[in-house]
Amino acid sequence: MDRNNHYELAFEAYLQTRGLCYVAVDETRRALLDDQPIKSVDFLVFDRDGARLVVDVKGRRYPGGSADRPRRVWECWSFRDDIDGLSRWAELAGPEYRGLLVFAYLLHPSVELDTTTADLHLHRGQRYLYRAVEVGDYRNHMRTRSPRWQTVDLACADFHAVVRPLSQFLRRNSPEEVPF
Repeated sequence: MDRNNHYELAFEAYLQTRGLCYVAVDETRRALLDDQPIKSVDFLVFDRDGARLVVDVKGRRYPGGSADRPRRVWECWSFRDDIDGLSRWAELAGPEYRGLLVFAYLLHPSVELDTTTADLHLHRGQRYLYRAVEVGDYRNHMRTRSPRWQTVDLACADFHAVVRPLSQFLRRNSPEEVPF
């Protein structure tokens, strides 16, 4: 966890308000596995119902783009290294753990959402919306976004097929189908 990252601080506050047990991972040094560096995750999350999550938080703005040319797209890109690291950590943690990419969307004040929207969270006067994708589902659908920057993403249709409100992963059963 990066204490200078407002997305990760807001996510930690979200976990605290829900009374969840978690470990914020110190990202200042990369771990080694088989003499190879492995990208750190941000959180390990546990709930009373038995959910065990290995989480990498991805901060994004919605809408993205500039003020004069906003892009109303739910950005879901990541670095390939993040996907590889999250997959490895989830595998190392054991079969009862789920590796999740959590997209923390900082919402522009013009975005109107019902206050009952799942995982809409107010932190320090800002609204964040949390959506998650299991790392295996992401890997199965990912495509190269930029070879130079080693980034990947999902096509919009694929993203909408696999993304869920974060709270659905905090239940023991598989997430059910719900709209974004």
